[in-house]
Amino acid sequence: MSIFAKQLHRMQIKKATYIISSPDFEKCPLPDKPEYAFIGRSNVGKSSLINMLCNNEKLAKTSASPGKTQLINHFEITSQGGEEVRAKVYKWNLVDLPGYGFAQVSQRSRRRWEQMIENYLRKRENLTMVFVLIDSRHSPQKIDLAFLENLKTWKIPFSLIFTKSDKENQRIVSKNVTSFLAEMKKTWQFLPQHFVTSAVKKSGRDKLLAYIDEVTQQVE
Repeated sequence: MSIFAKQLHRMQIKKATYIISSPDFEKCPLPDKPEYAFIGRSNVGKSSLINMLCNNEKLAKTSASPGKTQLINHFEITSQGGEEVRAKVYKWNLVDLPGYGFAQVSQRSRRRWEQMIENYLRKRENLTMVFVLIDSRHSPQKIDLAFLENLKTWKIPFSLIFTKSDKENQRIVSKNVTSFLAEMKKTWQFLPQHFVTSAVKKSGRDKLLAYIDEVTQQVE
């Protein structure tokens, strides 16, 4: 049995603390612990997912207006592992990145955000995993697939999180997830790990935390 299977439902987040919002990767905190970045299209439910994951509704700022996140936001997470490492406490960074496919902003602001995101993704030395959020209510979107191609070019490890699964019929959610992965198969030899989540119902939380716990143990 894998570590992932054994630790399901057992990894716990003990503390989640906001650290800093940075306009550039060079101003980010010291790269001294594993770092997991979350990114997706504007209005994909990123802040709600982060708050659900950390069990803190006020951690990441949510807004009805897309494009609220405009800086690189760092949070320090203290977590305790699964059964085999019961006494082991880990610290890692969770990073809330601005969305791509930006809401109504100027071309200049859009380019600045794009450059900020690219610099962070390509140059942040302790970046362990990027979680790319995909809205499960929709059929495959070109902008999401294009962003994944960028990650492939930059050789950045990533996983997929399909969000808002509670806001659509489950048959449609399953169809959209399957269709997205099928589109990826056209240009990808291997598919990444993926999770289907709902911030409202907290579904997918245990599996996602167990996966982060497993990866963190491997890089420690």
